[in-house]
Amino acid sequence: MVHGKKAVHAPVTPPPLDPDLLLLAYRSGVFPMADARDDPEVFWVEPRRRAVLPLDGFHCSRSLAKVLRSDRFEVTCNRAFDRVIEACAGPRADTAETWISDRIEASYRALHDEGRAHSIECWHQGTLVGGLYGVGFDRVFCGESMFSRMTDASKVALAWLVVALRHAGVTLLDCQFITPHLASLGAVEIDQAEYLALLRAAQIPTDGDGAVVEGFGAGTAAEGLADGAVAGAALPEGFAAALAAAAGSASSPGNFIAQSLTQTS
Repeated sequence: MVHGKKAVHAPVTPPPLDPDLLLLAYRSGVFPMADARDDPEVFWVEPRRRAVLPLDGFHCSRSLAKVLRSDRFEVTCNRAFDRVIEACAGPRADTAETWISDRIEASYRALHDEGRAHSIECWHQGTLVGGLYGVGFDRVFCGESMFSRMTDASKVALAWLVVALRHAGVTLLDCQFITPHLASLGAVEIDQAEYLALLRAAQIPTDGDGAVVEGFGAGTAAEGLADGAVAGAALPEGFAAALAAAAGSASSPGNFIAQSLTQTS
């Protein structure tokens, strides 16, 4: 201690958001954002227009199908969640700022520890080159952010996500805000009231951390549930089911994903 000088205290970083509060927000159609990486505050967002990607409407172009079939990338689920969210929070070519603050990142890490937030990773020769993460509950998956350090890596991650979610019985893939990139892959924009109706319909209680239960209501995608789908499964189980289906078809994983998407696109 130095006498005669006023002590300067470092600002106290607020604790991560409570996982139950965060999940309740998603169940209500709301999600958090921040103004900058070091912003200790969060604000809650409920867009008047919402982007969703119909799971039977993913647009797999010929060029993307070719990349998938080449198995250029090794694709995994939940192998490197911390690294994916850190990469998503990093600087982008078009902006130096990010909405994923340190506090928000810590909040999703906590949600991941509870089995409610998941990631898809793309690897090239052992190096992480792309991926995405999001929040899953009942028959809903809310995609949060994605990144790419190699051409087509984020597209491949999203393609795998769509097929894995089909195998998990998910009926709603929320993309939050529409972008030209997402629109080119099949995302559409709907109004808030329609989104909330879809959100309510997709929230059927499960026995655990799953994304689906047996017995779908009318008007759901139950009839289109992929072969080998796991009733009561979350994204990791849906991902594993997709891999098992690929092995059962004597096809390479990437070729299976491409076939799954081009048959319904």
